[in-house]
Formats: sequence, structure tokens, C-alpha cells
Amino acid sequence: MFGAGYIGLVTGACLAELGHTVAVRDILPERVELLQAGEVPIYEPGLGDMTLRNEERLRFTLDAEDAVRGAEVAYVCVDTPPTASGDADLSRVWAVVDALKGASHLLALVVKSTVPVGTGRRIRAALDAAGLGHVGYVSNPEFTAEGRAVSDFMNPDRIVIGASDPAAADLIKGLHAGVNGPAVVMDVASAEMTKLAANAALATKITLANELATVCEATGADIERVTEAIGMDHRIGPHFLKAGLGYGGSCFPKDSRALHALASNAGYSFQLLRTVIEVNGLQARRHLQRLKEELGGSFEGRSVALLGMTFKAGTDDMREGPSTIIASRLLAEGAEVRCWDPMAQPGPGQPWDSTTRHAGPLEAMAGADAAVIVTEWPELRDAPWAEAHTAMRTPLLLDGRNLLDGAAMAQLGFTYMSVGRPTVRP
Repeated sequence: MFGAGYIGLVTGACLAELGHTVAVRDILPERVELLQAGEVPIYEPGLGDMTLRNEERLRFTLDAEDAVRGAEVAYVCVDTPPTASGDADLSRVWAVVDALKGASHLLALVVKSTVPVGTGRRIRAALDAAGLGHVGYVSNPEFTAEGRAVSDFMNPDRIVIGASDPAAADLIKGLHAGVNGPAVVMDVASAEMTKLAANAALATKITLANELATVCEATGADIERVTEAIGMDHRIGPHFLKAGLGYGGSCFPKDSRALHALASNAGYSFQLLRTVIEVNGLQARRHLQRLKEELGGSFEGRSVALLGMTFKAGTDDMREGPSTIIASRLLAEGAEVRCWDPMAQPGPGQPWDSTTRHAGPLEAMAGADAAVIVTEWPELRDAPWAEAHTAMRTPLLLDGRNLLDGAAMAQLGFTYMSVGRPTVRP
């Protein structure tokens, strides 16, 4: 397993759980040292216990030769960040391919990393040129969600296997014996496209909910009632219809941009996806503007509490989350920013160097002119809101996740703003 990030660790631990012997290689010494000591460097429910439970079948190394020694299958689980042009940076993928050119004992090379359509064809050619024509190539994209990645791996909606070699497809299908989900075998290019298309479809669905929420705000309708009703239609379904401050994380933003760039490079303007990306980029900013207007038109000298920093609950991942945009804009407009999150670990640099971190929601809201619920942490449902009303300088709350009941908050004395629902005042 090349790469000990979210996908590599979860895949490695789950394959060990299925009875396979797994070596995980990463290039970061501190990460490998933690894993060798039995500590998981990321927060993912169930992953730590699974790793410890399978420690006899799971090992970690910095050495590529050591990792692949005796292996039958090599998995590529490295990240593919966007370049300045919007294309995927495949340098880490190619570094793994180059490291495997002497591994003639391999039966298959499997890419789980999200890559542009056509990457498999290029890797196949490189393997053939290196005398590894007997090594099967498989595209096996991941569809796990952070916060439930272990469960998603063991109980997937589908296992996508893209291969031109039936033997390689059967090998990878066999590795998943014990996984509770159907295997869908297809050609490599279609498997590569399926990953990008799935995330684009989900991002589009979230964006539809957010656009509907904006119309609801203008007309007095309630987005929660609307999405509940339309989600009952089996043709639409209830999932990913939650209005909020925009999608984030390691997949939706990156993969939407990657698919748009892929289409552009092919000479096609993917207008729907371009709109999805644009709307998502404006979502947090639009609601900040609503909050500023409620505060009299300026954030200068105001204190704002951000309740939640990760892009969603159940993870410590802050990548591409709306909290970064919100904190940056508030600081740029002269506000003091106070933060709380039970799991987030922001790195050094802006905007987080200029914010203060607090142990609990109440501490973050003390003396604040406004509070913004950024992440749907369950702790916020049961937060001491009556005490917060007393502690805040101005009891103004923007619920960016529609987590709370507006009427109940107004009874406590809050001016309660949410997404796609009318503002409720005391």
C-alpha cells in the first residue's frame, strides 16, 4: 500500500481485517513512526481499533523495496493535488510506478488515487516498456466518506474494478471477498470517469439544495421542508440535499475542478459543473454578507465565534472547508475571530495564526457579537444556549448547518439566522 493517508490507511487496515498481509509505505518519517508505535495519525472512527486488532498482518515502512518485497499486489493511494491549470498533479503516482519497475514478481498494480481519464492507459504503456507486461493494471477508485470510511469500505454501495485483463479483475475482486457489496467490472477509462462523475453528481446535488435555499430565503419558504418532501421521491432521494455553507473536504472540490479541467482540455465547456464550482465558492461569502448586514454593515471591531472548523462532523479534516474562507474574510474586514472545534488541528499560517482557540462553544461565544455554526458537531445541539445568550455581547447566531430550532432559539433571546429559512427574532 503506497500512501498512508485517509485512503491508504483505511484500505490497508480493511484488507488486513479481511485476512490479507499488508505493508503500508509512506514517505513521511513522523507518520510512519507513529504508525509503528500503534498510533493512528488521523481521526477516523473505528480505524485505530482495526489497526491494533490486525497488527500481526499490518506493518508500516519508509522503504519502497521493503514494502513491495513478497507482495502480489501493489496499491497506489497517494494524493493527486490540482496544479495551477486545474489538472491533477500525478507526480506522486508516477514516483510509485517508477519504484515498482523492478518488482517483476507482482501480479497487479492497482490505482485507488483519483486520476484523470487516460492515466491508466499511460501507466499500462509504462509497465509494458519496463518489461512488466505480465503485471495486470486495475483502476479501483474509492468511494468512502470521511467519518465513515471504514464502514463504507466494508459495506460499499459498489466496488468499481476497471481492468482490460480479466485475470487481474478477478484477482482484485477476490481480495474483496468478505466485503458486503457488489463488484462492478468495467474498462479502465470508465472506472476512472466513474470516480470523477460520482463526486460531481453529489456536488451538484448539494449545490441544487443551496440554490433552492437562496430562493427560499427570498420567498419565505423553508428549505428543510422543501428538501424533505422532494427527497421522498425515489427518483431524487434524500441524500446530499442538505443546504449549508458549501461543500468541502479532500474530494468534492478537487474532483469537480479536475473533471471540469478534463472537459476543458478536451475542448468542451462543462457549463453545469462550472456553475456548481462557482456557486460553492460564493456560498460561505454570501451568508457572511447577510451576517454583516445584520450587524449594521461592518465587521470592523466585532468579535465573531466560529463553532466548528472541520469541513464536516466526524473528522479532523479541514481541507477546503468553509471555515477557512469565513475566518479569512472576517479577519480581512477587521473582526476578531474566536474558534472552537473538538477535533480540528489547524496547521501554522493564516488565517489560524490570527484567531484564538477555545476549549468549548460557550468559551468561544463569551463576549462575541455573533456566532456562526460552521460544522454540524452534535455537541452544539446540547450546548448551553441560555448561558451563551447571557455571555454574548450580541446574541446573534448564524446557523450554517440548520442544526437548531429557530423558534426555540428566539425564545431564548437570539436573533437566529439560518440557510434557506426565514430569520427568527426574539
